[in-house]
Amino acid sequence: MIEDILPAGIRFAEAFDDSEAPDWFPEEEALVARAVEKRRREFATVRRLARTALGSLGVPKVPLLPGKRGAPQWPDGIVGSMTHCAGYRGAVATRGCDFASVGIDAEPHERLPQGVMDAVSLPEERERLAAWPALAAGVFADRLLFSAKESVFKTWYPLTGRELGFDEASITFTCETAVSGGFGARLLVPGPEVGGHRVDRFTGRWTARRGLVLTAITLPAVRIPARAAQDDTVRQSAEDLVRREP
Repeated sequence: MIEDILPAGIRFAEAFDDSEAPDWFPEEEALVARAVEKRRREFATVRRLARTALGSLGVPKVPLLPGKRGAPQWPDGIVGSMTHCAGYRGAVATRGCDFASVGIDAEPHERLPQGVMDAVSLPEERERLAAWPALAAGVFADRLLFSAKESVFKTWYPLTGRELGFDEASITFTCETAVSGGFGARLLVPGPEVGGHRVDRFTGRWTARRGLVLTAITLPAVRIPARAAQDDTVRQSAEDLVRREP
């Protein structure tokens, strides 16, 4: 399901239950030793899936422990994201040379509890959603917005190590079909620097099927165009020559 909203180059694995036996490291199991069985199983499943995604990149199995804010600590040179909710577990991974950050989120496709929408949205977002045609197609736009903001945070946090409030990004959705489309997240605070460039907007995709809402953001790594890199090399060689002259 998640492959429908991911670009090429992102490896993924997903499951819709916890039927497979746990495949985890002792240090992972110790983190949830006192948790209820449901929490233990979803914790184990999403890490098994993450290792499957990593394995497709040729990365050996390693413990995937949470760091600050619960963000997974990925192997060097890898960026990734995990998510789980009732009826879904998923993980994505890719190489940091290709993507600077990724963020995914899954939610049950149902309305948010009363009062939550006002707490997680901006007035401008509520106005846009009120006129959004996807509402007529049965998409619970409030839940979709919440999921998109979670994906924004998961993309933002590894780049900055800082919190990002629900009111610090403004999201606009587009509809391609009745159950899928794209979205843009305009950051209302100074964005992270990626490759020497300030990022002030994330873009992502969404889908709503099988009783679930999934969102994903993939932020490409900034690369110097080949011609620019060549020009930099020539410029550096000239500067070195000047320094060597008596």
